[in-house]
Amino acid sequence: MGQRKALSSIAAVCGFACLAWLANAFASPEGDVWRLDGPHSAAQFSVRHLGISTVRGTFTKVSGTVTYSPTDVSKSSVDVTIDASSVDTRVTMRDNDLKSDHFLDVAKYPTITFQSKRAASAGPGKLTVIGDLTIHGVTKEVTLDVDGPSTAIKNPMGPGQRTGASAITKINRNDFGITYMSGMIGDEVDIQIDVEMVK
Repeated sequence: MGQRKALSSIAAVCGFACLAWLANAFASPEGDVWRLDGPHSAAQFSVRHLGISTVRGTFTKVSGTVTYSPTDVSKSSVDVTIDASSVDTRVTMRDNDLKSDHFLDVAKYPTITFQSKRAASAGPGKLTVIGDLTIHGVTKEVTLDVDGPSTAIKNPMGPGQRTGASAITKINRNDFGITYMSGMIGDEVDIQIDVEMVK
């Protein structure tokens, strides 16, 4: 009887230990999936105008997921979708022109997407993420220089955690078939993406 009790106790301890191990495994930061928080995320861009000034704008509707593996960054991935019609340069006439077939042609190409293909560490707190950027129906490989992600904090607005990151890249709009007003509007476009993520 005593032996049976002892065996039962051992089995119970082992069972709890297995449950604890499973809980820790699934709660591990290894390969955590984060969802972009739209209201706290945006994609900004800047382009030269007439060679004498810089026009800046924002895409205000950004969504997607980031899988981040701090112990093996190569297992990390990024999948972001931008609503092309959410472009905002603070000038309605200019925004309408950017949405037209002169530029983004949002009726035909409603989204801008980025899907990563590989990621690598670029030093403390920095990453290099290479992937496919699709604009105006054309896909080109680009490199994002990422600052972050930041140390995760407890979500003060609900359950879970929050973290943030910023990324920059530079593209040539001609590569994506956007050639209207070449010479008046610069060909090179600087892009910065700032995101807040939750899980």
